[in-house]
Amino acid sequence: MSTAKLHVKKGDTVVVLSGKDKGKQGKIISSLPKKRQVIVEDVNKVKRHTKPGLKSPQGGIIQKEMPLDVCKVQVICPACNKPTRIAHKIVDGKNSRVCKKCGEVIQ
Repeated sequence: MSTAKLHVKKGDTVVVLSGKDKGKQGKIISSLPKKRQVIVEDVNKVKRHTKPGLKSPQGGIIQKEMPLDVCKVQVICPACNKPTRIAHKIVDGKNSRVCKKCGEVIQ
């Protein structure tokens, strides 16, 4: 696989477009560009049975977020609060991500 950049990055607020969590919103906790996946806060949660260890001395059933394919999420513009695609434009000599709907720069 190539190391193509993702259209989202850590800290972006996104909405899920398809799957069991369709319509849910959350922040991106981490991104996995080589697999083209992202982990979104409180989305795609699964239960895992764990043995006692250093991280969880008691063990038991824990809930954790699993990765989603990056094509299933869309960025929410902080200015207009709508899901939007991202354009790349040069603003003040720097390549910036820009909202396609309102034209505001997305940090």
